[in-house]
Amino acid sequence: MNSPGATTPKQFSDIHWKSLRYFSIYRLCIAILLFASSLPRSSVFSLLSAGKTPFQIEITGVYAACALASLLFVHFHRQHFNRQVSLQVVTDIIVLTLLAHTGGGLKSGMGILLLVTLAGAGLVGQGRLVLFYAAVATIAMLGEHMLRTFSSNLEVVDFFEAGLFCTGFFAVAISARLLANRVIANEELARKRGEELRNQTVISQHIIEEMQDGVLVIDRQGHIKQSNPRVERLLGLGNPTGRELETYSTELAQGFRRWCEHEHADPVMVRAPASGMHLRARFVNAASPQRDVLVFLEDLSRLQEQARQLKLAALGRLTANIAHEIRNPLSAIKHAGELLREETSNPTEERLLRIVIDNSQRVENIVNDVLQLGRRDRAHREQINLRQMLPLFIEEFMLKEEAPDGLIATDIQGRGTMLFDRSHFTQVLWNLVGNALRHSQKTTGSVRIQVNDTPDDSRIELHVIDDGKGVDESLREQIFEPFFTTHSRGTGLGLYIARELCDANGAQLDLRHTASGADFCISGRNIE
Repeated sequence: MNSPGATTPKQFSDIHWKSLRYFSIYRLCIAILLFASSLPRSSVFSLLSAGKTPFQIEITGVYAACALASLLFVHFHRQHFNRQVSLQVVTDIIVLTLLAHTGGGLKSGMGILLLVTLAGAGLVGQGRLVLFYAAVATIAMLGEHMLRTFSSNLEVVDFFEAGLFCTGFFAVAISARLLANRVIANEELARKRGEELRNQTVISQHIIEEMQDGVLVIDRQGHIKQSNPRVERLLGLGNPTGRELETYSTELAQGFRRWCEHEHADPVMVRAPASGMHLRARFVNAASPQRDVLVFLEDLSRLQEQARQLKLAALGRLTANIAHEIRNPLSAIKHAGELLREETSNPTEERLLRIVIDNSQRVENIVNDVLQLGRRDRAHREQINLRQMLPLFIEEFMLKEEAPDGLIATDIQGRGTMLFDRSHFTQVLWNLVGNALRHSQKTTGSVRIQVNDTPDDSRIELHVIDDGKGVDESLREQIFEPFFTTHSRGTGLGLYIARELCDANGAQLDLRHTASGADFCISGRNIE
């Protein structure tokens, strides 16, 4: 356990160890050249003086072995950085000083190698150790000159030259250290910026991939250059990169050409034929040198679903107080009207009371529908046998609506079973059949209930078809909205509640395209 005043050893990064490895490689190369030039027959090139001695061969051989050992040590043992640097530099100073002494001093060229070694030490070493290396080299060089004064007469200029070299040792070491600090700082800054850029790129890529909107990058000719994965689902036909925009949607391509003529921010409503989705497209100038354009695609069905959920939430809040705030007073009004009608014999008063009672009943129907909608999530699905259930339903419906026999025809194919909450299914079918009866010609077979399995036999479809005028194209998207009705006495909640109850039971209610009349289809599961 470290004491409070203890200091932890400095941690060195890969940059420092990489620099030391390069320095060790340089030392090994110099050591090999020195050893090769010290051999007796190396007359082609030589870094040493002509008068070679066995001592030089021994020194350079030991130096080459030490340089190789240092390189291996740096590669496999990344510890004690400063000690390894100091040992290598001091070894170089000793070896080069000995070679300079045997070669005639600074005239042998070893002083130049010492300058290079100190420059490398300045680039690799740390802090004040660089000054220590320069001081050791200075002492070694001056000591070598003093030693040679006992064996030969040295001139003053030789000492002056040695002094200049020693001054150069400090200048080179300090300059190299300052340069190394700047290089290391810049490299560390570049490394951090690179990490931040990589992190930002990963985050941006993840955001783009998880976006609910499709993003396209296209050039001015309509070629798709980039896209996110969401585009494949919105447009269909797989990865669109490298294809023409018109391949996916003629409407989208036309909207893009109009935007290129007059760059505006107005969105374009288009349809993708491959996926069948209705999309809202926005074009934005990417401000790139190639003048690329960003295309943002939004699924309108998702936006409509969000709006529908907001309406549902509003209705949910309404149902919390509707029973006490509306239903009870409404029952009192209706009951009072019934009592007054029994006591009056005036035709005018009776007609007014009938208006009060009828409208009270209408409001009560709306209240019941809204309360039923609030219980949409309480679905207990079971397997309903339509061959048994439909005849009983039709009999009850015809009796209550006082409709003639034969008005509703049935055609059941396949398994004839559907997973649905029984009470929910009855209410949905009652709404659909009642709506079909109201808009039909009211003749034999005017309303048809067809049941068939899907081609892959995974789901079942129940169609309620009438022979009326059908639904106007401009109203097809509105008929499932709450409180939208074309009937003077309708509540506007029947089809909306029918779709919500289907959704609660894992089914889907749609209006299919037919040549005449209306075809409402319930698509649900036929087996658990």
